[in-house]
Amino acid sequence: MMLPIPGQSEKAEASALAPARLPVFKKRLPVMPVLTLKPGREKSLKRHHPWIFSGAIARVDGEPQAGDTVEVRAADGGFLALAAYSPASQIRARVWRWTPGPVDDAFLTMTVRAAAGRRETLAAAADCNAQRLIHGESDGLPGVVADRFGDHVVVQLLAAGAERWRDAIGAALLALPGVRGVSERSDADVRELEGLAARNAHLCGETPSGPLPVVEHGLHYAIDAGAGHKTGFYLDQRDNRLLLRHLAAGRTVLDAFCYQGGFALNALAGGASAVTAIDSSAPALAIARTNATRNGLAGVDWREADVFQLLRQFRNEGRRFDMIVLDPPKLAPTAAHAEKAARAYKDANLLGFKLLNPGGRLMTFSCSGGVSADLFQKIVAGAALDAGVDARIEAWLHAAPDHPVALHFPEGEYLKGLLLRAG
Repeated sequence: MMLPIPGQSEKAEASALAPARLPVFKKRLPVMPVLTLKPGREKSLKRHHPWIFSGAIARVDGEPQAGDTVEVRAADGGFLALAAYSPASQIRARVWRWTPGPVDDAFLTMTVRAAAGRRETLAAAADCNAQRLIHGESDGLPGVVADRFGDHVVVQLLAAGAERWRDAIGAALLALPGVRGVSERSDADVRELEGLAARNAHLCGETPSGPLPVVEHGLHYAIDAGAGHKTGFYLDQRDNRLLLRHLAAGRTVLDAFCYQGGFALNALAGGASAVTAIDSSAPALAIARTNATRNGLAGVDWREADVFQLLRQFRNEGRRFDMIVLDPPKLAPTAAHAEKAARAYKDANLLGFKLLNPGGRLMTFSCSGGVSADLFQKIVAGAALDAGVDARIEAWLHAAPDHPVALHFPEGEYLKGLLLRAG
């Protein structure tokens, strides 16, 4: 019989009484969903175009929900970008960033500050207390549009990713120097394509007590943050309104689709001999009349009417003008609507050419993303040919500089225009 080793029984007894050692589990971070593209479909992303269409995706690993951040990889597994997922849209994902890293409150705050900072020098040169702060994908914030009117910001959140980070974007805007409140005008039709309902509400900070004052090149306007088109005012046309003012002295001017009267009032401020302004919206014309009174400008013949019908009536009556502005609302939100929109643009410009005096000028615009600048010029050229007018381009017109266009995202240049001189 073997004798126990001294102390061995005590160790065995202690071991038996000790609690069982449990396995240690390391906390796992949530796995980010992955979009893997079909072979060859990574080319546009490598050129930093920020949209991934549904047809480019080979598979989705994980179960991303609307607005979730997903990793985008090429067919060979190589990293391409981090993007916001949108299961309802043909644009299935929009890129947040091209390098690995977090997409969180801090990232969005940094990106908002950078966008605003790039515009600091533009604000001083614009002679205006209103400015676009964020221009969507061109500022690295897909689906986010923000316009500043004095100490208040009006933001549009037009994509699933922007909707997902609504509170963070609002807080980042409110934190900008001098901003006291942020309102949301997310009521554009494009939200339907993202599976999002319209929203028009105060977002954060102080609620405006009344209309927001805007001063642009010495003219005063009042903006209702909860009404009107887009964010309440067309800041993109700032430079083109001033151009019209410089050309209007002593001329008869027609402002078609005048909205709140920006072009009409600049024509008067520039010394136009007579101004006629047409719009189908009674509320917009009421604001336009108020803006005219606010600036002590009188003499505009305001007309509430279907613009196309009234232009035909003017043509039949033999009316003629020295300058005509055609700035219709968006007629083609996507390329699928381009054909129908082309007919409407041609009709409007054909009538415009027929109403011009010899040597007169036509300022004509398209804000439709589905109509390229090249297509728009061809449409206008066809209208001039059908009208029997020999016209020359004096200038290509664009949005103001606070609406930048990313070099690899030409879709950001939604506003295109021509200043034409009739022979």
